[in-house]
Amino acid sequence: MTSSYKPGTPCWLDLGASDVDAAEEFYTSLFGWTAQNMGPEAGNYRILLKNGKQIGGIGQATDAARGSSWAIYLASDDVDATANLVTKYDGELVAGPMDVMDLGRMAVCQDPTGAYFSVWEPGKHIGAELTGAPGGMQWAECFTSDLERATSFYGEVFGLKHEDTALEGGMVYRLFTQNGAPVAGSMQITPDMGGMSSCWVAYINVEDVDATADAALAKGATQMMRETVPAGRVAWLQDPQGATICLMKPDPDFTM
Repeated sequence: MTSSYKPGTPCWLDLGASDVDAAEEFYTSLFGWTAQNMGPEAGNYRILLKNGKQIGGIGQATDAARGSSWAIYLASDDVDATANLVTKYDGELVAGPMDVMDLGRMAVCQDPTGAYFSVWEPGKHIGAELTGAPGGMQWAECFTSDLERATSFYGEVFGLKHEDTALEGGMVYRLFTQNGAPVAGSMQITPDMGGMSSCWVAYINVEDVDATADAALAKGATQMMRETVPAGRVAWLQDPQGATICLMKPDPDFTM
């Protein structure tokens, strides 16, 4: 069980859903998650668990322009200081900072290229208890319209460094690192990505990408991509409400 997250590390994810009950049914049946309703005082936010360990949440979507979407939370030791850095370095503070009962303190932000992300300062709630294992978040990536601008922003705000790997076709895959350890990835959006907007995406670890993707399609999801990459087998899907979620079966022999 994870006991702490270094600044800038993806530490939680949650879904803002247009139809929370339908989203809960879709994802719990797909990933074997269970959902714990936190009650009216928490807006009936549901904590998602895998084998009793917290991996994320589902709540009501509050931004009509975004619709249903998954949010990535980046860890912070001081969300107010981080929020100040977000605006200092040309990002946007969308909501907060605000207390979430006694669980922690959060803010919703956009980076200068338009990608939404949230910031989490832990109280009683550290973040996800299960990562890097089936049912948990395996990885997160920032796809951006301006890789250099995004890299500078996350470096200034969270102290992230970066390392580059050359891909086929002259593309660059950029690792964001904290204290020498990779915490997330980033790529430049290219014209062949179909008008994609800057965004963060989460990969859920699954035992079998193809079987899980096929099950999602049978439940009304739409497939965007399915292929084998150096890190493993992956698939990108849109759930029945339009939120993007990615699947990954990591290659055990792959090292960053």
